[in-house]
Amino acid sequence: MRYSDIYTEAPAAADTLANLGPIAPLAGKWYGEDGVDTHPEAEGPVAEPYHETWTFEVIDPQNNGPQVFYGLRYHVAITNPGELKAFHDQVGYILWEPETGKIYMTLAIPRAQIAMAEGTAKPGDKEIVLRAEAGSDVNGICSNPFLNEAFNTKSWEIRFKFHEDGTFSYEQDTILVIPGVKGEFHHTDTNHLHMIEAPRPNPAMIEEGLLNRMPK
Repeated sequence: MRYSDIYTEAPAAADTLANLGPIAPLAGKWYGEDGVDTHPEAEGPVAEPYHETWTFEVIDPQNNGPQVFYGLRYHVAITNPGELKAFHDQVGYILWEPETGKIYMTLAIPRAQIAMAEGTAKPGDKEIVLRAEAGSDVNGICSNPFLNEAFNTKSWEIRFKFHEDGTFSYEQDTILVIPGVKGEFHHTDTNHLHMIEAPRPNPAMIEEGLLNRMPK
């Protein structure tokens, strides 16, 4: 273990927005209408269009003793065009650890499935790749018994791309093993999103009165 003291909290800056590193471009609320989801059906793969909103809220710095994270709490809401009912709902956190350059993204969906993906990036990178693997202790996947048997998730990878016009896109690949389907099935999702609401500062930033001292 590289820490001799695992209890004492390291100092952290109050302004999360200024310390998000490579995940800074995600802060805010985003909307996209160009989604395509390719998923398994009994008759074979089906590609469906979708609309979605991603909301990334800035949270206060987080400590695990000497470990410091700056991050975003997020919610993904997806519908089929012209419908109100949820096609997909997802919540979690995306966290940046400046000391190591690591990014962690957690996922929880209301199908009784959770995961944590890991990647490495540096501030200013135009692309971030995060990956979770079944069976890993540190960036793993956990599913309820039905999903584990019927749609066994072997890995999940998401690739964010930040564009010069201020938009972002993503490509997501979830590899499944399904009874009766030869080989591995690639459940994929892609979309391109634009900002519809700017990020708000984290509570600690407001509480300490730092907003009043920021340059106009």
